[in-house]
Amino acid sequence: MFEVAEVGRSLSKEEYKQAEPEVHYRLLTLQQKLRASSKALIVIVAGVEGAGKGEVVNKLNRWFDTRDVQTHAFWDETDEERERPEFWRYWRTFPARGSISVMFGSWYGKPITDRAFDKIDDGDFESELQRIEDLERTLTRDGNIIVKLWFHLPREEQRKQAELDSKNFGFKKPGLMGEYSKSYEQLTRVSGRAIRLTDTGFAPWNIIEATDSRYRDISVGKALISSLERALKNNTSVSESTQEPEDSVLDKILESSKSNITILDNLDLDQSLTDEEYDAQLSEAQQRLYKLAWSMHNQKKNAVLVFEGWDAAGKGSSIRRLAAAMDARLYRVIPVGAPTDEELLHHYLWRFWRQIPRAGFMTIYDRSWYGRVLVERIEKLADQREWLRSYQEINNFEENLTSHSIAVIKFWIHISNNEQLNRFKARENDVLKKHKITKADWRNREKWDQYKLAVNDMVAHTSTAYAPWNLIAGNDKKFARVQILNTVCESLEKILNPQDPPSEVS
Repeated sequence: MFEVAEVGRSLSKEEYKQAEPEVHYRLLTLQQKLRASSKALIVIVAGVEGAGKGEVVNKLNRWFDTRDVQTHAFWDETDEERERPEFWRYWRTFPARGSISVMFGSWYGKPITDRAFDKIDDGDFESELQRIEDLERTLTRDGNIIVKLWFHLPREEQRKQAELDSKNFGFKKPGLMGEYSKSYEQLTRVSGRAIRLTDTGFAPWNIIEATDSRYRDISVGKALISSLERALKNNTSVSESTQEPEDSVLDKILESSKSNITILDNLDLDQSLTDEEYDAQLSEAQQRLYKLAWSMHNQKKNAVLVFEGWDAAGKGSSIRRLAAAMDARLYRVIPVGAPTDEELLHHYLWRFWRQIPRAGFMTIYDRSWYGRVLVERIEKLADQREWLRSYQEINNFEENLTSHSIAVIKFWIHISNNEQLNRFKARENDVLKKHKITKADWRNREKWDQYKLAVNDMVAHTSTAYAPWNLIAGNDKKFARVQILNTVCESLEKILNPQDPPSEVS
């Protein structure tokens, strides 16, 4: 989940100086609209210790008119708070209609730290998170706008910040800084689960890459602007529109080379195999998968494989290499297209639930339920609230599968824009492949940047410990096929009993 906040986004001083005045102006303008509305804004500031959350809070108090803003810091509980129900301390701080509360720390802090340091078990942790979700639902139904910001630092950056703070601010008690540095992996794992379980359509999380403070601050401003504009849309007249100006400096800055980097940009697309390496490694991987597929059948284990990627990325050819390595009785390939009339009468996950394999078998999806947060998002076939809430619905669906010992193996095959163009042109000139290229494929190319952002969001919200995304460098098809085969084998080995040898059915 947090890998999308470790890609190295940054803004130069000049870019920040250009973008910051627009953020300031637009937030002040939106605050005026908020005053005149029946809504209130709650900003939750949370995340890794040392990520600059205090600096962000100070920045918010400078960007907004502080007459309508209250900042509340939640650290140790007072005796007065301990003698009352847990949420009492928060209810006292909720903003009046038309005003803003900035919550430095929140109802997420205690459940996360208690679980990370084994003060509560998984059951109690999930119960606490369900109570939080119920609280947030209650607040949003009453007109509150909740903007949740999670600030992330890679482990090494967090360690450096801990050392710097210890050196420069040794006279201060730095909260959880010491504990976080020692227990980074555990706290990050628990935090990721908390975010996943409370990432709802009515109160979604914004994961902010905090390594570069300038990028961090402008990203916070953009998140607040987007949330307020969306929530206040019906309260704004045409003449007072709060929509982004066509020549928005902010958007131009955030589309610059170092600030619009996504997790896909970190893939090394130059990786390749020679023909000799490919033949040898493909044969070895297919023989390995052949045995594992029979072991899976023998041990009554099952698997669900998900293939997503750019048009012409090589999903079909990779699936064919997988299928060639297994007995045809052990798997099914499900090509996913537009839903039928019958499927449209049901929840979008209905058609995928129907294809879950029985014990001992495998289902391979050529495209999948992720269309909800990709094509349906980009083509506006689902509105923002619908696709935002789908992240949690998809995570719950996949957790249902993995809790039943089903291996969920997800692939996004990435190729460069130029490589896709070359493959499109090659298809148009090949009578055997000409049918594969359509007008829709060319239309999708025009929305490349939108899809890239949607993929980054998809990975951020749905790459979980039990069903992580595998990002495959696909410019060289041979390399991609072998990498996919090996990943499938490794995933199956994790769910199989190595002591039980495979047995074939004649």
